[in-house]
Amino acid sequence: MKPRAGTPKLKLPIDPAHYRRTDRSPIGRWVWEIDRVLLLLLTVLITVGLIAVAAASPAAALRYSDGSARLSDLYFFYRQLMWIAVSMPVMILISMMSRDRARRFSMGGALIFFLLLAAVPFVGAERNGAVRWIEFGIGQFQPSEFLKPFFVVTLAWLLSIQNKEKGLPIFWVSGWLFGIVAVLLMKQPDFGSTIIFGTVWVAMLTFAGINVRILGLLGLVAVVGVILAYFFYPVATIRIDGFLFGEGDNYQVEKAMQTLTAGGLFGVGPGGGTQKYSLPEPQNDYIFSVIGEEFGLIACAIVACLYLAIVVRVLVKLLDEEDVFALLAASGLAIQFGLQALINMAVNVQLVPSKGMTLPFISYGGSSMLALSIGMGLLLAFTRRNPYLGARRLA
Repeated sequence: MKPRAGTPKLKLPIDPAHYRRTDRSPIGRWVWEIDRVLLLLLTVLITVGLIAVAAASPAAALRYSDGSARLSDLYFFYRQLMWIAVSMPVMILISMMSRDRARRFSMGGALIFFLLLAAVPFVGAERNGAVRWIEFGIGQFQPSEFLKPFFVVTLAWLLSIQNKEKGLPIFWVSGWLFGIVAVLLMKQPDFGSTIIFGTVWVAMLTFAGINVRILGLLGLVAVVGVILAYFFYPVATIRIDGFLFGEGDNYQVEKAMQTLTAGGLFGVGPGGGTQKYSLPEPQNDYIFSVIGEEFGLIACAIVACLYLAIVVRVLVKLLDEEDVFALLAASGLAIQFGLQALINMAVNVQLVPSKGMTLPFISYGGSSMLALSIGMGLLLAFTRRNPYLGARRLA
């Protein structure tokens, strides 16, 4: 049927003819398909992190200097800048992958870092009473940090199979997979990472449509697990007693809270903080408190809102996602990212026991920055949109 004379012609928001004339190279496709808002939010967060590390660097440099030589006040800032220069190209390159290639890359990475995680008790280096790191030549890395995003994507692939083949025991396979990882983490010990892996697993089961009764059973198992950990896992006993009853050495969390509130609403100004010099890890675990002292509680609230905006942006983008695998992978990566930030900030304000967990993209650390960049590169890859598909749907 021809439109009547005088009827305005419908203009599509995306003109297919226009995109046929655009560059179809990998870079050209990436420019049009990437979630620019999400990429902008991540860039802002990384910039904030660099400023925060610069503020914490003098205190950390003083703490790690020995009698023979003193580190430069901006030693950690310059090293963080170097790690950002290495990690950001990695994030961009991974975000250019197709979903299928990103899945294969993640499954290969999951296998490698699972084996490395299993090797930690035998070849790992001890640090602050825990054996979580593997040393190599010029540095060390924590296999569990790299395993996190790869585990999420692998789990998403398994659960997407369950969506197609209802008779397969994918739930039990995923449960065994998480259980083995949890045992390896608890041996280090790393109770905080175990909580993240477990929470993300349950969240992804929820998105996959698992039976409500099973979810309730898992909740009960989690409660029983925490109780058993309290009675039979010395690290958990010490942390929980210190948090609930003020027993043991609470110096770290108490100093973190004092530092966080020392600057009031607007802070004492960049470089003006003094409480940060008494923090045990001002550049890592307690950098959120340094932000509070030097830039104020309002700045802390802005940082928290920035993390929330990233998670909400991803979940909103997934509302019309038709690919079950991409939906599970992207939502799992976003939840894992936001949960780690939430736990770190909660420790700094004494809402949960100390976990020894970094603040994503803000805390100092080379392997942490690289692992997060891999995870966010995968997230950007799974949230990319093909403009041709949108044009065809509208047509």
